Amino acid sequence: MSSPLLALRARAKVAQHHIVLPEGEDPRVQEAAWRVVSEGLARVTVLAPSGTKLPDGVMLEDPATSPARDAMIARFLDVRAKKSPTPEQAADALNNPLIWAALMVRMGRADGTIGGAINTTADTVRAALQMIGTAQGAPLVSSFSVMILPKTHPTHPGAPLVYADCGLVIEPTARELAAIAIQSARSACTLLNIEPKVAMLSFSTKGSADHDAALKVAEATKIALRTADFAIDGEMQFDAAFDVGVGASKAPGSPVAGHANVMVFPNLAAGNIAYKITQRIGGATAIGPFLQGLAKPANDLSRGCSADDIFDAVAVTSAQIDALEQ
Repeated sequence: MSSPLLALRARAKVAQHHIVLPEGEDPRVQEAAWRVVSEGLARVTVLAPSGTKLPDGVMLEDPATSPARDAMIARFLDVRAKKSPTPEQAADALNNPLIWAALMVRMGRADGTIGGAINTTADTVRAALQMIGTAQGAPLVSSFSVMILPKTHPTHPGAPLVYADCGLVIEPTARELAAIAIQSARSACTLLNIEPKVAMLSFSTKGSADHDAALKVAEATKIALRTADFAIDGEMQFDAAFDVGVGASKAPGSPVAGHANVMVFPNLAAGNIAYKITQRIGGATAIGPFLQGLAKPANDLSRGCSADDIFDAVAVTSAQIDALEQ
C-alpha cells in the first residue's frame, strides 16, 4: 500500500465527514460504502429506492420518499431562482440522484458527494455546478488525478504525481491553463502534503519548437508566474520534467526540470491519454479525476471504476473537505 493513500485514509478516519453516494443501486458503490463504514473512513449515505438492502452502518435515503423532500424542493427553487422553475419542475429535477446529492451538500446535509460510476462526467459536473457552484474567486472548475507510481519504478518508486486536466477542460486557453496549474499546485500541497513543482507540458522544451500550441503553454507559464508561490516552469516535454538527466540537458537551470510532481497537460486529449497510459502500461495507481474550483467537494468517477477506486475517492474527498474548512 502506498504511503500517500495511507496518509489520506488516516486523515479521513480522524475527520469522519459525511459523504453521499448517489448511485446506490450499483454493486461497486454498495461494496465501497460497506468498506468505508466498516473501516471507519467516513459516514456514508447512499441514494437508492426504499427497501434496498445495504450493509449495516450504511445510511439509505430515497429521494422519492425522503422526509426532507419538501425542504429540498424549496431550496432547489431558491438556488435556481434565475431560471424560474416551477415546483413541479423542481420535483422532477430532484428525481435525479446526482442533483439530489449535490443539493444535500449545498444545504449542509452532507459534506461531499461522489458520482460518475454509472453517469457521465458531463452529467456529474453539471449537477455540481448547478447545485453547489464555483468557489468564490475561482476562475474555472477543472480536474486533477493522483497517480501513484509502483514501488518497483526504477527512479521514482512509490512517488505521487498530480496530472491535470485529465477529465474536464477540453481545450484551455493560456489563461485557463495558468489557472489549472495554480489550482493543481494547491491541491498537491493540501491533499498530498508535497511541495509542488509544476511542469507546463508540451511537445517543445523552452522554445525548441516554434508552434502556436507550444507558444500557448509558454504564455500560460508566464501568466501563472505572476501569482505563483511555488516552482513552475515551461513549456517543457515530459521527459525533461520527469527525468533528472534529460531535464539537466534540455532545461539547464530550471527549478522544475527532472523534479516535477505536478504535470499540467496542454489539453484534455493529452492529459486523458497520458493518464490511461500511466495507469495501464506504467502500472500506476490512478485516483480520480477530482474536481477543483467548486464551493464544496463533489467528485467524478470513471465509469470503469472499481469499488477500491470509490473507496480511495472518499479519502481524497475527505481531505478536500478539510482543506475548504481550513
